[in-house]
Amino acid sequence: MTHPTRPAPGPQPRSRVLPGFGLRGPRREKHVLAAADLAALAFPVGDDGVVIGVDPQGLPAVLGLFRPGAYDLVLIGGLWTAQLIALRAASVGARVAVETARAQAWGPMAQAAGGGQPCVTVHQAGRLGPQGASVTSPVLVVRDLTARPPRSRLSAAPWQTTLTVLPWLVPEAVRLVNAADLVGVQRVQPQEADLLGRVLSLPAEDVAALPGLGDDLTLWTTRMRRQYVRAVAGPAEQQVLGGPRRVD
Repeated sequence: MTHPTRPAPGPQPRSRVLPGFGLRGPRREKHVLAAADLAALAFPVGDDGVVIGVDPQGLPAVLGLFRPGAYDLVLIGGLWTAQLIALRAASVGARVAVETARAQAWGPMAQAAGGGQPCVTVHQAGRLGPQGASVTSPVLVVRDLTARPPRSRLSAAPWQTTLTVLPWLVPEAVRLVNAADLVGVQRVQPQEADLLGRVLSLPAEDVAALPGLGDDLTLWTTRMRRQYVRAVAGPAEQQVLGGPRRVD
């Protein structure tokens, strides 16, 4: 009796690894939850990232700082809030590179951030080179260069986020606000609030509220969504940064 010829084994399909998410981790036994218990679960945040404070409901406000593509933020606000964000980014394993005209204000924070490790570096204006950001080594670039910062020499890169700090808003900096993926606004003068209202299409109630915001409050806004966030520093962060300040 002849046996049918079996086809030669072809190449086995390879498991697909989603780009940007690394290799699969160890296999573990699945956790099983009854359908009746699902209602008891509550997730205060909808994304992973850096906790930058609490929302009006008192729930953690999470900023997803690092993306598979370049990401640009503008903060019209104080040094205290910018340094708190930088500390939080360093605490989750990111490298922070600060390009600043006031290195003396960033030096103590940079020394305290890494516990002896150079996770926060401070550079003079125009002296910041390529950072080599990657999915395993994301980078936050902080540009603290007055209200009229020069154009950055760094090329946009995946997993590299740029946070541009503007102490106040001048017409020459409107282009930065227009080009940003996310804008944070702290207390500003009424004329600045009016300008931001036009540039960001803010409702009248937000325009009216901006000149009276507390030192720890920031309105984070895109073209589609807005959220007020109250920054809350932990004891160790307070030792480094002190209390919230809008003006330094």
